[in-house]
Amino acid sequence: MNIARPISFLIVGLIGAVVGSFSMMIYASTHFAGVATPGNNPPAVSAAPLVSGSSDQERIVGAVKRVAPSVVALNVTVNGQQRVPVDPFSQFFGGPTGPEWIQQFRARASGSGFVFSRDGLIVTNAHVVRAPQGGAVSKIEVVFQNGDRVPGHVFSANLAADLALIKVDNYPKLPPPVDVADSSKLQAGQWAIAIGEPFELKQSVSLGVVSGFNRDETIGTDNGGAQQFKGLLQTSAPINPGNSGGPLIDIEGRLIGVNQSTANPQAGAQGIGFAIPSNLVKEQVALLQKNPGTHQGTNAGYIGASLTTVTPGLRVQLNYTGDGVAIMQVVPGTPADAAGLQPGDVITRVGGKDVAKSEDAIAAIKATKPGQSVALQVWSSGVRKLVSVKVAERPADAGGAPLPQQQP
Repeated sequence: MNIARPISFLIVGLIGAVVGSFSMMIYASTHFAGVATPGNNPPAVSAAPLVSGSSDQERIVGAVKRVAPSVVALNVTVNGQQRVPVDPFSQFFGGPTGPEWIQQFRARASGSGFVFSRDGLIVTNAHVVRAPQGGAVSKIEVVFQNGDRVPGHVFSANLAADLALIKVDNYPKLPPPVDVADSSKLQAGQWAIAIGEPFELKQSVSLGVVSGFNRDETIGTDNGGAQQFKGLLQTSAPINPGNSGGPLIDIEGRLIGVNQSTANPQAGAQGIGFAIPSNLVKEQVALLQKNPGTHQGTNAGYIGASLTTVTPGLRVQLNYTGDGVAIMQVVPGTPADAAGLQPGDVITRVGGKDVAKSEDAIAAIKATKPGQSVALQVWSSGVRKLVSVKVAERPADAGGAPLPQQQP
């Protein structure tokens, strides 16, 4: 009997089995790597690959597709109470408002944001999640591109920088964070793409260019005050109500700014929007991550008095003959109120230096570190006195009447 033939078949079979097993191992390692097993977690959601198109239009479309899943809508609910005059017409006739009653109110607002980190932190503007006077934010709903509505809460906010972090917990389908570009390398005229939820229109995109840098703007706030911002990025990309907090991206799909405000079209301004540049966003977000809570962040001195330069007409009214800065109003509960300063008083020296203009007095007070005291030489009804005022931190929206800009 010839046994060589069966042995050869056996050898060939063994070789085939070994090769087949090895091939299946390779196939499994490359095709089932994402399967969750003990010690093998499922991969994080990744951003769509960039489109290497031959035209700017293709690259813009690719950038939007890459970033859009990471852009969210923020629905904010505010509950509070406000004082309402019993006779609402009394205020129109110059007399006292008379008796008031407390009215409960419930308000809703919306804005935009974007995923910043894989632990569920979302960046937006602080004014998007800031309640008006007399109210408090009771609910924040984060709406993702896939339609999921997830509860969120304010992790940290800096009112002066107008940036806030919203936290969503235990959301397994969190989209990838938006890549951040170096805003110091931006050039005027390069493409700028704004993504957000203007007028609650989901995932709207507007296109413009980078128009300017280092803009200093004073922007009106909802409570009638005014807030100063420095170093803003100017863009021609339309920014509308609801866009606030959304990303301004470049043609590569990288964050170059956070949409913040727009010039008021009623003042004749068109195509003038402002964003917080990405380098400032990175810096402020790093601080917010380390310091949960709500912060003013201005680090500027404040006494709570409205000041104006003494004019010839004001001298007559006050029966005052010198130069200085007159106090027009004192905010109750502020350092100026605690120090006994009153409307009609005239400040002539701040910290040992003469002041003849309101800008000089305000600058000297701002330069005083919060918590320190500043010495004021004051003329009050013909009497000159030295008043020591313990300086507080200047609120983010203190001072000034609103200028023709608005926060969307």
